[in-house]
Amino acid sequence: MFELSKQFRFDAAHTLDRLIGTESSRRIHGHSYRAEVTVRGRPDPVSGMVIDLGFLERTIDDARDALDHRFLDEINDLGAATMENLSRWIWNRLSPAVDNLFRVSVYRDSSGDACFYYGPKEVDA
Repeated sequence: MFELSKQFRFDAAHTLDRLIGTESSRRIHGHSYRAEVTVRGRPDPVSGMVIDLGFLERTIDDARDALDHRFLDEINDLGAATMENLSRWIWNRLSPAVDNLFRVSVYRDSSGDACFYYGPKEVDA
């Protein structure tokens, strides 16, 4: 079993109404994000690849272009611009084309924050 990952970066602005009363979150502000898309599987016996990384890169480019230098509050199917929703949004954008998608990770390196999404699988309680 192999895992392959491809990273990309994007910068975006948003507002966020948080449970803790921070005025700065309610104002328009931005972050630099790093995302990582991971696929898992066995190499195809003919191609020797789990996935063609060129195909994965083109698929990721479409998602990145929809996020980069955007106001995230205006993306209709994102919801609140949290790292959790960004991870799920990227997953939903890629999963129709990437059968062996395993994980989507979103990082805000400047603050040390990270979120890992493994898809809409049921989780044991």
